[in-house]
Amino acid sequence: MNLVKSTGTFGFYTIISRLLGYLRDVLIAIFLGTSLLADAFFVAFRIPNTFRRLFAEGTFNAAFVPSYASELVKSKTKSQIFANQVFNLLLLGLFFLVLLIELFMPIFVSLIAPGFTKNTDKIELAITLTRISFPFLMFVSLSSFFGAILNSHNKFAAASGAPIILNIVLISILFFGNYLNDDLIFFLSWGVSIAGLLQFIFLYHFVKKFYVIKLDFKVKITNKVKFFFKKLLPSIFSSGVTQVNILVGTIIASFQSSAVSYLYYADRIYQINLAIAGIAIGVVVLPQLSKHVFLKKKNKILNIQNKALEISMFLSLPATVALFVGSKEIISGLFGYGSFDEEAVLNSSKALYYFGLGLPAFAFIKVFSTFFFANNNTKTPFYISVFSVVLNICISVYYFKSLGFIIIPIATTISSWFNSFLLFIYLKKDDLFQFNNIFLVKFIKIIFISILMGLFFKYLLLFFENQLSYEYNLKFLYLIFAVFLTVSFYLILSLVFKAFKYEDIKLKY
Repeated sequence: MNLVKSTGTFGFYTIISRLLGYLRDVLIAIFLGTSLLADAFFVAFRIPNTFRRLFAEGTFNAAFVPSYASELVKSKTKSQIFANQVFNLLLLGLFFLVLLIELFMPIFVSLIAPGFTKNTDKIELAITLTRISFPFLMFVSLSSFFGAILNSHNKFAAASGAPIILNIVLISILFFGNYLNDDLIFFLSWGVSIAGLLQFIFLYHFVKKFYVIKLDFKVKITNKVKFFFKKLLPSIFSSGVTQVNILVGTIIASFQSSAVSYLYYADRIYQINLAIAGIAIGVVVLPQLSKHVFLKKKNKILNIQNKALEISMFLSLPATVALFVGSKEIISGLFGYGSFDEEAVLNSSKALYYFGLGLPAFAFIKVFSTFFFANNNTKTPFYISVFSVVLNICISVYYFKSLGFIIIPIATTISSWFNSFLLFIYLKKDDLFQFNNIFLVKFIKIIFISILMGLFFKYLLLFFENQLSYEYNLKFLYLIFAVFLTVSFYLILSLVFKAFKYEDIKLKY
């Protein structure tokens, strides 16, 4: 496996998906802004979408891939039997989970958005929209199962490209926004569930080469299947701790008008980088790392771990600097149109600023957790994640009354840095990771060129100050141009200072 190429493949399709997601969110911002309708839809969309991220963005992989990979090493037949047992149990469990939550949706939404209960229209709308979109959870979770099988065979394109379907469906609906008016949010909610079904069909087309569904609800629960499901919940919670913290933030933010929307738009920006700097690397590394752990090839394990962490820093640190320097211009350039007014730009950019400071930590959590998962250890990341979430809740609740919604990204960032540091400490303690000789040199180089890049980006923002003002309708073009120049500058510096070498593209692990 070529780590850089595989990460690039996964990252390419993920970026396409995120760019389409940005177009989707721009259209939502234009038609809904940060209104009551927007808050209700974002809560309804946040719930299944959070589950999508929890399952699809590496967390299901964390439990499934090591077990499946070990069976695959033994024989294809054993891997098929194991996969089929897991699929049938997963299908049954998800069906009854979705059915149960649909029946008790008023209680469920009240728990997710307790602040909405003060407004009867808002809570009833959120309940209706969530009921419509919630079946997406079952389809996307089963799609994640297909994606995990594909990833285990080092096939990353289809699984990383599948979320594009959701964005295409929602964008298609949003193009009729002027005609749908207030009914737009209902069509969007139906679109979420339909997209989930299409994604399931799409991925099954690709996975048939490696796995064919055999429905059998009289599944014998073997020790291997028990072991998998025993790992699944901790892995979902620990690998998806950033998403759990964001969901916690949504619950708390529901007590402040428009706060859910501010956080949603900020979340959309930094998630683009996280998708590559953390999620893509974790997903790509896990199958090969699990295989080498099973075969006890220590040198291979060490090389993969250090290269994964190096790539994660190479991608996340410059993004953090860019968000630190230009969060306001970025939010204004991307979303500052139509119903998305200057107040919304200011508040969303504040949230983005503090989320951005935690971006490396979010990425490190994904990468460090993968090192544990490859060793079939989901308990340690789970316990650390529980501590992180409790810390996040304590900080958010304690300061929310005095600071408002802005404490949520601050608390998420603080708790995530604690999480990443604790993961690192326990990796060293359990002798599951160590730095190689060139890592420190690369680390210093990446920090140095990231600072230079930040200064260059700041200069461009000042140079285009008038064109990036809120009133300027074509500001997004100047923002894109500035970002393009900055990324090019960063890549050139990387090659000059050898923070990244072209030869890395050809290396196999």
